[in-house]
Amino acid sequence: MDLGLKDKVVIVAASSQGIGRAAAERFAAEGAKLAICSRDDKKIRSVADAIYTQYNSDVIAEALDVADPTAVERFCGNVVKRFGRIDVCVTNAGGPPSKDFLAITMDDWRRAVDLNFLSVVAFAHEVIPHMQRNKWGRFISITSVAVKQPVPELIMSNAVRSAVVGLIKSLANQYGRDGILFHNVGPGYTDTERVKELAAVKAKAGGVSEDDVKGQWAAGSALGRIGRPEEIADVIVWLASERSSYLTGQTVLVDGGSYKGV
Repeated sequence: MDLGLKDKVVIVAASSQGIGRAAAERFAAEGAKLAICSRDDKKIRSVADAIYTQYNSDVIAEALDVADPTAVERFCGNVVKRFGRIDVCVTNAGGPPSKDFLAITMDDWRRAVDLNFLSVVAFAHEVIPHMQRNKWGRFISITSVAVKQPVPELIMSNAVRSAVVGLIKSLANQYGRDGILFHNVGPGYTDTERVKELAAVKAKAGGVSEDDVKGQWAAGSALGRIGRPEEIADVIVWLASERSSYLTGQTVLVDGGSYKGV
């Protein structure tokens, strides 16, 4: 199936590992031109080299903190200078730490808002005008199943990521007539470094092994396992494609059936 992504210019944030990297690789496999970023300069350039070697993709990589709006503006400007346009933007960022509510400081809250909400605002502000000019665009935010079913240990993530859902729905309504589609993708427990870190924290607190914790999470899904980054990436790429042209403003959970709501 031709997804219509060949030569599209795609930004994938926080793509040095996990879901972000898997998405970048999937876009490269479709023939897209890539702009990837991460706080770790060495890692992101290594990913760019690997993608170029495997897919012969046109790819640029920069180190930046997505919580810094000035850095986001500069990065998006460099993408346009290199490729002349921006067609797809996939926002992504590491989640806030697991903390008891009374242990969370106001600085923790501000950092969570900057990282997981205002970073999405910053990318949207930069890329929407370019998509408007071309009357075509896809904007996809990687959030979490927590936007539908709060995770007990992740109070900051539950609160802040839910704001992203409201933002994306609002943007979908405002810019749909410009040919720009907006979505959230909400992964469940997925085999990433982030989930490994959460498992370690929960295991230590509960006096059990990390494998026991992962087993509990797997048992909570209808499929009886946690997800793979590539499985979330496949959904992201489909939402960015021509095959999803009459779908916008949605939050798509890729969680193996962990969400128990109707």
